[in-house]
Amino acid sequence: MLRSFLFGTFCLFVSACVAELPAESAPPEPDGMTVLFDGENLEGWDGDPRLWSVREGVIHGETTKEVSTKGNTFLIWKDEVADFELRLSFRCTATNNSGIQYRSQRVTSGRGASNQWVLRGYQHEIRNEEDFPNVPGFIYDEKGSRGRICMVGEKAVWNEDGKQVQGEPLITKDEFKELMKVDDWNDVVIIAKGNHIRHYLNGRLVLDFTDNHPEKSFSKGMIGLQLHAGAPMWAEFKNIRLKNL
Repeated sequence: MLRSFLFGTFCLFVSACVAELPAESAPPEPDGMTVLFDGENLEGWDGDPRLWSVREGVIHGETTKEVSTKGNTFLIWKDEVADFELRLSFRCTATNNSGIQYRSQRVTSGRGASNQWVLRGYQHEIRNEEDFPNVPGFIYDEKGSRGRICMVGEKAVWNEDGKQVQGEPLITKDEFKELMKVDDWNDVVIIAKGNHIRHYLNGRLVLDFTDNHPEKSFSKGMIGLQLHAGAPMWAEFKNIRLKNL
């Protein structure tokens, strides 16, 4: 009887400790990060000059009814990355969505090459929304077949036979609404090492993904900033820093 009581008490104690585990915070910014945007010009970047500019020290991308894009288009950084840590801030309108592309390949031929600046690969979704599931931070398979690969709040593994979500959500819908700054600047950290990817928003881990797919995973490629086809929109980015790991 005493053994059962002690075991039950221990289980309750462990459950309480697990429930009170703090949310995981982004690691401190490492030394030696490379600044990819100096706040003055787009040197090192390649994109549609009709749509991308520098305004008041930030990268500004915008489509209008008069100046639009045929298909999603990207402002692309000149160098490939493999394992990396990327930090930047974004804000955008709610009329459309944007994204941060990474480990991506340029699409230069075929039906997918709707303009000169098309990428396929992992995309960190950018949205000016706070209500699940259409929030910034999930991984989208741009120009691929897997769609929304990993959603905000998930710790997931994608094997050859599909995705498995593990454990409890990293963040709840109510916690995300408090974390997300609608109509304001939000800070992003993306850490990709091997097949393990983590997304942080405003200092908090919101997604943890391991991609074990033998054919559809990406180990290296380009970084890009997206303007989405469709409704007129704008998106802005600043404080872009990169460290190769």
